[in-house]
Amino acid sequence: MLSLIGMIIVGAVLGALARLIMRGNQNISILWTILLGAVGAFIGGAVASFFNVAHTDGIDWIRWALSLVAAIVSISIYLSITGRK
Repeated sequence: MLSLIGMIIVGAVLGALARLIMRGNQNISILWTILLGAVGAFIGGAVASFFNVAHTDGIDWIRWALSLVAAIVSISIYLSITGRK
């Protein structure tokens, strides 16, 4: 249960940051923002684990940066599939 709540919180933060960084107005709901941010966190964590940089001393900046990039890509893919601008 705690990991689900954590995923929702991380998804919301990453999704919101990704939408702030992206250009233009993204016409998507807060639910899709959270879901796509969580997808970005999952993909970013997997890529960081693949390159053995997921767990470092202190804050895992590389993992968070990869997760943010993955969230931006996932939102971009969603917007291109749905045709929203």
